[in-house]
Amino acid sequence: MNKKIKTEAVDSLFDAILSLENRDECYSFFEDLCTVNELLSLSQRFEVAAMLKDHKTYLEIAEKTGASTATISRVNRSLNYGNDGYDLVFKRINK
Repeated sequence: MNKKIKTEAVDSLFDAILSLENRDECYSFFEDLCTVNELLSLSQRFEVAAMLKDHKTYLEIAEKTGASTATISRVNRSLNYGNDGYDLVFKRINK
C-alpha cells in the first residue's frame, strides 16, 4: 500500500464507498463526487485491465476503449507490479 495515500481523508472516502448498497447508490454518489470525465476515465482503466487479463493486444484495447497506449501501459504495470487490487476485484466479480 502506498503510504502517501493512507490518510484519514482517504479512509473516510473508502468508508463512504463501502457504505453504498447498490448500483443506483453508486451512480448517485459517484456523479456527485466525480466529473463525468473522471468517472469515464476510471471506468476506462477498469475495462482496459479486464481486456489485458483476457490477453487482448494493446491495439485491440485501444480500438475498443479509446485508451491511449500510455494508459494501457500504466494499467498493465499495475496489473503486473501493483498491489493486486485488480486481481482481487476480478476474482470477486468472476471476470
